[in-house]
Amino acid sequence: MKKIAAISAILEEPQLVQEEFNKVVSSFKGMIKGRLGIPFMEENMAIVSLVVIGDLNEINSLTGKLGNIPHVSVKTAISKKEI
Repeated sequence: MKKIAAISAILEEPQLVQEEFNKVVSSFKGMIKGRLGIPFMEENMAIVSLVVIGDLNEINSLTGKLGNIPHVSVKTAISKKEI
């Protein structure tokens, strides 16, 4: 069964990691329903929030791949309700 999840990522040194980050996100484009990116230029950081719908394996795979990118911190909230 599928669930809705909110994935939040903090990119430190975004100019170094955004290409790899975007490549991973693009590879999961079928499950991404929304994306919001907020740059913090002075702090040399960016925050990206993703809303996804998928099964737990897909959500965990995306989260794991993003979290393995250097300078990226990821947290995920997954709905308890199945859809």
